[in-house]
Amino acid sequence: MARTSNIFVRVEPEVKEQAEEILDELGIPMSNAVGMFLRQVVLQRGIPFDIKLPSHAPAAFGAVSPAERDAELAKGIDDIKAGRTIPADELAASLFRDYGV
Repeated sequence: MARTSNIFVRVEPEVKEQAEEILDELGIPMSNAVGMFLRQVVLQRGIPFDIKLPSHAPAAFGAVSPAERDAELAKGIDDIKAGRTIPADELAASLFRDYGV
């Protein structure tokens, strides 16, 4: 068995829990996922995904007027009614395939 080293990281509890749920479904222990990330850093000689500033800042819920909020919700409802949806399992598969997420 190869020698290992310990890494201690701090993350938001919600992010950790969400990642653990996904990794559990995939059957990948958290330590293996971190190891995969680090191997990719070495292989690609950098962060293995793009790091960019968003083209626009997401609006905080309280910063949006009720009319703007209702308009955005109506758009979402219209998309659902028109069938412009993607099943969650297909979305997850495409994220894994396209981005290695």
